[in-house]
Amino acid sequence: MASTLRAARCLRLAPSSRYFSTSRVSRIEQLPNVGSPVTQKKPVGAFRGGIVGFLAGFSLAASFAAYHLLDEYNQASAALQASVDELKLSTEKITAHISRIEAVEKDLKALQSSTSSKDDLVRLRAEVKKIYDGLHVEFLDLRTHVWGIQKDVHSLSKKDASEVRI
Repeated sequence: MASTLRAARCLRLAPSSRYFSTSRVSRIEQLPNVGSPVTQKKPVGAFRGGIVGFLAGFSLAASFAAYHLLDEYNQASAALQASVDELKLSTEKITAHISRIEAVEKDLKALQSSTSSKDDLVRLRAEVKKIYDGLHVEFLDLRTHVWGIQKDVHSLSKKDASEVRI
């Protein structure tokens, strides 16, 4: 306690002087608040300002260019998508036409297999002509025979003789 009294007396006697002391009082002593120390601002130099300005301008220009590039990309993608859709519709139309053509070709092959050719027609005409000629000859033979019978019947009717020819 004695040391605290001595420190208190010293503080009263000489408030402006400071003593080295290991006592607790001198360690707790607070200094008056004179304000925060003023930090001196360094002036922004031309070089540092130039770099900051360049970086700010470059960043702004790069973001503007990226925005326009993205916009052009979106427009090109939309145009490409429209072209792909149009191509898809054209492909579907062509596919429909091809299927119709294949159906017509199938029908044409079926008709070709069921119809006769010109050679078949000529051969058939020759056969019909032969049959007609054969019938004509038989008809003539039959007519001749009937004419002979008629002649015999007529001669029998004129004569009273009884000759019969068969």
